[in-house]
Amino acid sequence: MGIAGSAPGLTDLRTLLAALDPELDPVPKRFLHASHEKARERMADALMMFREAEGTTLIVDVDEETLGNERMLWARITLRVQSSLTAVGLMAAVSAALAKRGIPCNPVSAFLHDHLFVPWDRRDDALDALSHLTP
Repeated sequence: MGIAGSAPGLTDLRTLLAALDPELDPVPKRFLHASHEKARERMADALMMFREAEGTTLIVDVDEETLGNERMLWARITLRVQSSLTAVGLMAAVSAALAKRGIPCNPVSAFLHDHLFVPWDRRDDALDALSHLTP
């Protein structure tokens, strides 16, 4: 697999909002913070990894064994519209729609899609807010 350099996808905000097509991942996630060395042990399990000066943040699936012990579960909503990394305003519009309902949102942009991490118990509210987002 080659490494793509340019950012494919849509950039027009109206088109992006009209085609969001959000999809809920049925598996809850959790955010972990670990030292850089400890994080290496979990990287194979990570959906996302981000290094900061203080340590590494990982987003991982919550398995059924630890599901009842988690304090803060997150739902991943993937915006299936293929957005460009150079698109302007998409995350602002989505974040504003969720903020109006008091829903925290941690967005992550990948090469082809944007992903929203919202509290697990607010996932249905978040999907509803996105369904009412108009271009």
